[in-house]
Amino acid sequence: MNDAPFQFFDVEVVRTERLTPAMARVVLGGADLSRMASGGRDQRLKLFFPQAGQREPVMPDGTRANWYDAYRALDPAVRAVMRTYTARELRHAPDELVIDFALHGGDDIPAGPATRWVRAAAPGDRISVLAPVHEENAGFDFRPPEGTDWVLLTGDESALPAVAGILESLPPELPARVWIEVHDPADRQDLLTKANAEITWLVHGTSPTTADALRTSALPDGTPYAWIAGESATVKAVRRQLVGERGLDRKRVKFSGYWRRGASEDHLMNTGEAA
Repeated sequence: MNDAPFQFFDVEVVRTERLTPAMARVVLGGADLSRMASGGRDQRLKLFFPQAGQREPVMPDGTRANWYDAYRALDPAVRAVMRTYTARELRHAPDELVIDFALHGGDDIPAGPATRWVRAAAPGDRISVLAPVHEENAGFDFRPPEGTDWVLLTGDESALPAVAGILESLPPELPARVWIEVHDPADRQDLLTKANAEITWLVHGTSPTTADALRTSALPDGTPYAWIAGESATVKAVRRQLVGERGLDRKRVKFSGYWRRGASEDHLMNTGEAA
């Protein structure tokens, strides 16, 4: 019996939906999704996509107990393409996993393998998912400690699914201050929450940076908890501003670089910076 906290699931596309010009939703189904769990909020998963021309991802054989070493031993030109994403929602009855994908690439920037797959995804297309089987797991970071009077969230399009999940999880009337950077005003979304949330949308290239927007913003009184995610350099700048200039307790600031400008997850894995 496999009692590993994270296990592999074979899933297939049930349906797709374009939420905004830069965000697509893919709903996935599978025979054993009832075993999958999620801590909610910013639950991370690893998705494995087929290479171009393949019908399904090429994965390590067997139970995949030491999956990472076995995965890396496969031919990079053949093995599945691995990317890390947030579970936007895990539903039961029916069992469905919802992933919102930020779509990258344009006229002068080639789309990555995940974006190419999502743009062509159709019902029945298959991928694999490495996901938890226990709600309490090491794959999510939003854990405000007791005594938190209000929360601060910042992110870009890559962190938007996690921000949306966090906002939905907040208790009624809890003060929340949120800054989200997108590339186009059309990429803003209606975010549901019962919290007392003030959401500021920033547009890349025309609005102040997230750190600059925070610098000139009034914050609530009381003890905060900050969650910062997105592009690594931006995350570091925001953290420095909150801890160094605003004086927030660094233990109450959780930060995560979801991506690094100019570096793919393949590059980070090959250099030992991702696993």
